[in-house]
Amino acid sequence: MKNLVLFLMVINFIICGGDLTAIMPTVQAQQPNKPNFVFFITDDIGWDDLACYGNPNVRTPNIDSLAARGLKFENAYLTTSSCSPSRSSIITGRYPHNTGAPELHDPLPKGQVMFPQLLKEAGYYTVLSGKNHMGPQTKHAFDMISPGKGPGGEEDWNEIIESRPKDKPFFFWFASHDAHRDWQINDKGTVYNPEDIIVPPMLYDGPQTREDLAAYYHEVSRADYYLGEIVKALKKQGVLENTYIIFMSDNGRPFPRNKGRLYDSGIKTPFIVYGPDVDKGSTTALISSVDIAPTILHLTGNKIDDHMQGASFHPILQDKEWSHLRDFVFAEHNWHVFQAHERMVRYKDWVYIRNAFPERQNLLGESTRQFPAGRELWDAHEKKLTSPEQEDVFLVPREREELYNLGTDPYQFKNLVSDKKHQESLDYLRKAMDHWIEETGDSVPKHPTPDRDDVNGKRLPVEWKKGERAGASKQAESIKLKGPLRIQDLR
Repeated sequence: MKNLVLFLMVINFIICGGDLTAIMPTVQAQQPNKPNFVFFITDDIGWDDLACYGNPNVRTPNIDSLAARGLKFENAYLTTSSCSPSRSSIITGRYPHNTGAPELHDPLPKGQVMFPQLLKEAGYYTVLSGKNHMGPQTKHAFDMISPGKGPGGEEDWNEIIESRPKDKPFFFWFASHDAHRDWQINDKGTVYNPEDIIVPPMLYDGPQTREDLAAYYHEVSRADYYLGEIVKALKKQGVLENTYIIFMSDNGRPFPRNKGRLYDSGIKTPFIVYGPDVDKGSTTALISSVDIAPTILHLTGNKIDDHMQGASFHPILQDKEWSHLRDFVFAEHNWHVFQAHERMVRYKDWVYIRNAFPERQNLLGESTRQFPAGRELWDAHEKKLTSPEQEDVFLVPREREELYNLGTDPYQFKNLVSDKKHQESLDYLRKAMDHWIEETGDSVPKHPTPDRDDVNGKRLPVEWKKGERAGASKQAESIKLKGPLRIQDLR
């Protein structure tokens, strides 16, 4: 009916000799008011490294304010704790082995559907500014791509907000380099005293580690500063109340036994949503980063592409107590400087991890001697000064399977896989993982990508090149099946 009225208005105006362009602003103003989006993805910020998530060291007033005015997710999981494959998974709504880009530095292949591209086709003005790391295919998804400005890549964000076309809804993918090594200190973040730092228990508590953490927290605070600047710019233009702001990270903190790993310290993400009609408070509902794409498409009234393996969590945004989206979340660890193939499933308080290469150390650059916290950890281990909780990266061989109960063991230090009391839970999670692997076409490469570096962070003196990717032997790029989300999917 509204479209018919507009049509008759235009025809009548033309018949009467009027200028059609003169009434176009009126016509546009009567179009449905689509919501805007600011998607703020940080780099290497751990899920519990914000004040609103309980970290006593860090000052993050703007993020805390967003959490207080929006919805904070306590159990948001990434599909991988590795920069580029995590981002490619988010933008497609697909698991890393299904994107064709499961390893660090893999560019997203042609043909993968990106949700900002669908928004662009639906009339949204789309921009990516800051860290891209997904390859040249992203040019199809955005009207503008900027490398960003300043140490964290955030300096042009307000300019982008101000100069946008005012007759279109917008989607801004703002990707900071904070908090990625190497550290850069400036006046936009808090400077912390290393002596005041509380060191996470998987790290060695020494002066180098404390200084490393203090510099890392500075960059976390800088990301917080720029979130505050975004909110100010949206308020100034009068569009804040019609804008969803999503804050998250691409992987865990860049320290030993954190980034890259499938423990909560690596694979969970801070996740906060503010926006129109979003419930306030916190939720313990499980969500996965593959759920972001279908959720945003749902909120914009667009069809969810059937290649996407996630599910929309919009009911949780409306009711924080709603918990019927997922019983399971899945994640993977593929090559990230060092050879790897691990898979994880979480169900209730249980976490099950399967390692295809148990004969190998589980390393990333951040857990070698390359950076201060890693270097101090290795030195302390050689002097027999480390505790068992700090010796994970030195284990050779490792357990092929790991089972943890987060209710009693939040840091996942005590592997219960051999405890007969938990055999039923172990068998159930094995079944869930097998189902997911089969449906999504996951595979263990026969000729995997080898290690690129040594334990000092130096390139190995051999010719190095990428090997077979997970899922390649099963053509996982073309698979649309999602794997189990709910208990009933296993029956």
